[in-house]
Amino acid sequence: AGLPWALAAAEGPGGGGRARAGLCLLCGLPAAGKSTLGRALRRRLPQRPGWACALLSYDELIPPEAFEPGEPGAGPDEPPPLLPRWKRSRRELLQCLERFLRALVTGEPLSAPPAAGQAGWERFLACCRGQGLLAPGECHGRSGTAAAAAEPLYLILDDNFYYQSMRYEVYQLARKYSLSFCQLFLDCPLECCLQRNSLRSQPVPEQTISLMARKIEMPDLKKNAWERNSLVLKSLDCTSEDEYHIISLLATALENPVKQHEENPEEKELDRAICAASAIHQADGRCRRIISQAMKDTKDKNLPPGELKSLAEELHKLKAEFLEDLRRGNNWKNQVCTENQSSAPPASLTSAFEQEAAKVINKYILR
Repeated sequence: AGLPWALAAAEGPGGGGRARAGLCLLCGLPAAGKSTLGRALRRRLPQRPGWACALLSYDELIPPEAFEPGEPGAGPDEPPPLLPRWKRSRRELLQCLERFLRALVTGEPLSAPPAAGQAGWERFLACCRGQGLLAPGECHGRSGTAAAAAEPLYLILDDNFYYQSMRYEVYQLARKYSLSFCQLFLDCPLECCLQRNSLRSQPVPEQTISLMARKIEMPDLKKNAWERNSLVLKSLDCTSEDEYHIISLLATALENPVKQHEENPEEKELDRAICAASAIHQADGRCRRIISQAMKDTKDKNLPPGELKSLAEELHKLKAEFLEDLRRGNNWKNQVCTENQSSAPPASLTSAFEQEAAKVINKYILR
């Protein structure tokens, strides 16, 4: 059923009191029972507490091919991208989610984030339509309106979220828009996950689950203040007692939305690291586009194949140097890089690279 098209929007950033919307993460190994719990919450939350609820499954929003090796369309001389496809897909999905939250909170028209691919945005919109999250009149995914419900809205995000940093990125969105935030971590034994997984029509490779089990980072309520609204579920099936604790956690989170200026030193350091990684990812993509366009333009100049190959190698070496300096936080070619620029648009980050690339290209063309 679609959400009511009421005009009672979530409280804007900085607002106080009860949150009108919340983000709840379902975390745990593949086949731990996250999707089953998510579907149960989708059915029960509107019935019992009377909250609107939508379930966003990362398995549906990130295509299977994102986890396959190789990069389609990459030339033989093209090095692998800075981030693998599955990481880029996760980042794009997070950007799509932020666009939806911004539209929900502010009432702005819903529009695609600049860095997201069209296919990913369309998948996200299709999921939102299926969950009743888009108001009538949304047109082919190019713009639209997020439907604000009169009752509180919980977005349940179903994914492994096995690294703390993956969960913290979503917490950042809750803090930015003053939403509630909580986590349900399904602590299912590895042997049970492997057995359940083997019964699936499309099982995850066993080595992937085993590797994830070694790397998974459980919520640390003592160390991380931002993870205080977390519940670890150890039973193999959700009991009535588990349901009581889950509803209590969700209610507590709604009553205590994340405050925008609520931070501590360790959160600040995480913010800085995530922001830097995002900036480098965007810069990498823009540099690749610059090189691709440059090679296309240069081919029209009828340069010998050997010189074209040398030019490509030199440009890729230049890009690697540029990105490495960005990673180290160094100024590049005497360009001043302040902390605020780490989240600037890719164009401002790569203007120096574009200038240096032009010098290299002119060296070959003007020979």
